[in-house]
Amino acid sequence: MIEVEKLRKVYAGGVEAVKGIDFAVGAGEVFGLLGPNGAGKSTTIGMLTTTVRPTSGTARLAGFDVRAQPLAARAVSSVVFQDAVVDRSLTGRNNLDLHARLWRVEPQAAKRRIEELVDLVGLRELIDRAVVTYSGGERRRLEVARALVSKPRVLFLDEPTVGLDPRIRAEILDVLAELRGRDELTILVTTHYLDEAERLSDRVAIMHSGEVVALDTPERLRADLGRELVELRVDGDASAALESLRSAGIARQNAFTVGSTVTVPLDGHSSGEAIAAIHELGLAHAVSARRPTLDDVYLRLTGGRLADAA
Repeated sequence: MIEVEKLRKVYAGGVEAVKGIDFAVGAGEVFGLLGPNGAGKSTTIGMLTTTVRPTSGTARLAGFDVRAQPLAARAVSSVVFQDAVVDRSLTGRNNLDLHARLWRVEPQAAKRRIEELVDLVGLRELIDRAVVTYSGGERRRLEVARALVSKPRVLFLDEPTVGLDPRIRAEILDVLAELRGRDELTILVTTHYLDEAERLSDRVAIMHSGEVVALDTPERLRADLGRELVELRVDGDASAALESLRSAGIARQNAFTVGSTVTVPLDGHSSGEAIAAIHELGLAHAVSARRPTLDDVYLRLTGGRLADAA
């Protein structure tokens, strides 16, 4: 449903924001695109939604080339933007009706679709109130409904929960989870929250410096770090501590450092053995064992936390 081949964007002044990336997203798949500001993620979304013209390469939505057939590509897709675009002076229903007319949805079909979406996003009791009275989470739910009125085949969610408090964010995630598999809707979601990506996505791509540095299911990406890892904070040179652990046979090439923290996936060692060896070497003042997360995958590939770089 989404095909990206050698997609590249060079801005004025020679800034290469996206460096010939490749990925494909199947019908009905939820695909997470992760990366800090400056990674090329926003430029990639801009090219896929036809608001940024690619320098070279191709991108297709449902077979339509975003550069050669932008109107056809837009017709099969929709976007939930990071910033609100609904009219706050109108009611929720007025907003949905207006969007349906703009997309030339047949009136009776639009009426049925709107009734279905109101229930899907949980706005039945609010839909005839002015949007100015909605909370941030309620407006976000209306944004989702608005994007679905035209019954798109591809839905882009650009930071759908940014700026929301934890409770409202959980509510929005529940709504987004409900969209999985509906009408074979294909979803591409960008987010700075790795737990959100793990919950929603069938597969994720991690972008760094304009390139896709990892692409797989969250489970397989975590599996590259084994079933358990040890994390230690060191006084002094973390890189030197890591080399000592490698020389002692505790750490392998998939171990990494970020600041004063050394993370060591356990390949063939128990956590007890590894912690005992670390204390014997006198390297750390704090050691703990835990299961790998997608954040660890990101740290290993990019050398920094996604949330810190957002």
